[in-house]
Amino acid sequence: MNPPFILLYIGSPKRSDRTLETTAEFFLSLLNIIFLDLVLAGDNAIVIGLAARNLPPQTQKKAILYGTGGAVILRIIATILVVWLLNIPWLLLVGGILLVIIAYKLLADDNSDHSQIKAGQSLGGAIRTIIVADAAMGLDNVIAIAGASKHNALLVVIGLLISVPIVVWGSTLFIKLINRFPWIIYVGAAVLAYTASSMITDERHFVLYFETHPVIHYLFIAVIILGVLTAGHLRRKHAHRPSSSPQH
Repeated sequence: MNPPFILLYIGSPKRSDRTLETTAEFFLSLLNIIFLDLVLAGDNAIVIGLAARNLPPQTQKKAILYGTGGAVILRIIATILVVWLLNIPWLLLVGGILLVIIAYKLLADDNSDHSQIKAGQSLGGAIRTIIVADAAMGLDNVIAIAGASKHNALLVVIGLLISVPIVVWGSTLFIKLINRFPWIIYVGAAVLAYTASSMITDERHFVLYFETHPVIHYLFIAVIILGVLTAGHLRRKHAHRPSSSPQH
């Protein structure tokens, strides 16, 4: 039963309960997708600003609007393609492992180098830079959203259409919030780790085992989340430690 039409099927109390449960699952997954995209899209927002920085103010707005529009369309296509690919055996496992690495890097990589992003000298050049850079940097978003969507293409489209404009027009505010409240990054990494571990447990070769051993299922998810948060925090702490230079 597709989520947008579930309200048309309310009948008996049992079906009504199932409808409410499905509706809740749909909106929780949608909120999860929006949150993940906001957490992961900080670099993409910076790229958009860098690509359009040399253009006149009025042309800047057009470059951001058209470039982001192209990036959104490309990302929707890429994510739906990944959602389809995740039906292939073992790809859920591979995607989950990649997402574990991405969750760790979210905490471990405190700064990103954007020095190679060239500012566009024309409207077309800026649009191309935004689309190409977003595609190159968007692997984490695509895998995360594909995993969180539970194979629902509609969730992918709605989540991206809501979250990407927020990133574009509210990117500065969101980046400031992350800098002011570092725990947001930890929440984001935990959600990513949860999505990654859920992808692994949903792998068709493992799903029966985890369904018949629910304690191991939840323990596995908890270990992945704690492992990512601990490793990322230690790496982050080590990166912030002042380097001691030898005295002469």
